[in-house]
Amino acid sequence: MHQHGIGAWLAKRRRVSPDRTALVHGEGSAMTYRQFADGADRVAAALRRLGVGTGDTVAYLGENSPDFLQVMFGTARLGAAFVPVNTRLAPPEITHVLTDSGARVLIHDPDFASRVAAATGGSAASRIVVTGLGSTQGPGLARLMEDVDADEAGGAAASQVSVDDPAAIIYTSGTTGRAKGAVLTHGNLTWVALNCIVDYDVVSADVALMISPLFHVASLGMGALPVILKGGTLVLEKGFEPGRALAQIERYGVTMLSGVPTTYQMMAEHPNWSSTDLSSLTKLTCGGSAVPVRILDAYEQRGLSFSQGYGMTEASPGATALPPAMTRAKQGSVGLPHFFTDVRIAGGDGTPVPAGTIGEIEIAGPNVFPGYHRLPEATAAAFTPDGWLRSGDLGYLDDDGYLYIAGRLKDMIISGGENIYPPELELLLSEIDGVTGAAVIGVPDPRWGEVPWAIVTVREGARVDLDLVRGFLDGRIARYKMPKNLVIVDELPRTASGKVRKAELRARFAG
Repeated sequence: MHQHGIGAWLAKRRRVSPDRTALVHGEGSAMTYRQFADGADRVAAALRRLGVGTGDTVAYLGENSPDFLQVMFGTARLGAAFVPVNTRLAPPEITHVLTDSGARVLIHDPDFASRVAAATGGSAASRIVVTGLGSTQGPGLARLMEDVDADEAGGAAASQVSVDDPAAIIYTSGTTGRAKGAVLTHGNLTWVALNCIVDYDVVSADVALMISPLFHVASLGMGALPVILKGGTLVLEKGFEPGRALAQIERYGVTMLSGVPTTYQMMAEHPNWSSTDLSSLTKLTCGGSAVPVRILDAYEQRGLSFSQGYGMTEASPGATALPPAMTRAKQGSVGLPHFFTDVRIAGGDGTPVPAGTIGEIEIAGPNVFPGYHRLPEATAAAFTPDGWLRSGDLGYLDDDGYLYIAGRLKDMIISGGENIYPPELELLLSEIDGVTGAAVIGVPDPRWGEVPWAIVTVREGARVDLDLVRGFLDGRIARYKMPKNLVIVDELPRTASGKVRKAELRARFAG
């Protein structure tokens, strides 16, 4: 049998670099690639005992941990698809993921037991396994792994796996309705890892601090997988706390860090920022939205530069990356297409438009998914007739081929016949002293059709009002783009990837 999927990676790593540290977790516990691979083999054998085979799905609900990754790679060895479940989902949403994916087994952390019970009612997944040793209700994952002997573990790869077979089903955030399952193949995940290795220069000596949840495709596909493919080290964190993140960077000599602008802002504003040794950091990647200039300044003062990027779940998720050397020269850009990926801009009639013209961003490449799980109509709508993925995002390419985001098609504001693109305003608003987060939405207006409102969060003790905002923006943007109202909120609703849920804001303020 031939294993051409990601399930073969760890066996090869065990052969090439068995004693290199693969995972660090908890309070310093470490796992070598030999231990990592052995664990994934045992998971595969345990899952096979539970009836998992080619074409099945295995769901996982839990925080970043070795179990998460061992279950993913063990599932891949069997030719089954891995379904990571967002830990922030409510029971009905979990039920939808389990039912829609047809999960044969659900593995979850003990902390989520009550939510799982409410979500499944004992019927959404045929077998439910808790991580750890288990309880009187049944053996846990660790106990099931212990029961597997070496011969059984070594023979756990039960079938041929090709690069075109499903490796994972990642459920979208569901900002526009019920979440859809994006099917990512073994080839998709391999190519996105290769894109990262090429464009971010990932090497085997890299140490990546995983502060973003692995159930999010960016953390998994562009953080964990390229590092594992190269034989580097992952430092797994169950959550993000800026002080702890700074301490872990210094403690482990972290070289790679991925996050969203808010992540980096919180670290830069932490009392330990100036005293923490950050000299090991060489690769900082940021997604979700553009990095405000004041955050760029704070990091450049420490000798650090960002690689910003753009992507979507359906592209596994990376589409573009901005080289750190171009951060200032191409301020506001999300970069060039990844090495093995292509990006173009299409007009309203579907044909490519010239540089500088705003249109829909379309993506092609081996990292682009084949479609949505059990949704043929949605899959067909996601692609152009010639096979390019329609992103639903607006943007333009400059003369050098660098991509700039203008917003979501549905988020574009048309005021008095003029198009207003929220990201332009949001980036400027984020530069105002005291503003810690910003979103711009269109609100119905009897005269202009729509007018822009600014929804912001502010630093404690800061004074930010509409007059101050308008004064800051005066001369920087056209008058018709000026926010007609300013709303200060305690928190902006966000997806797991850090993107603001504009639909929630519109329902609250524009309904």
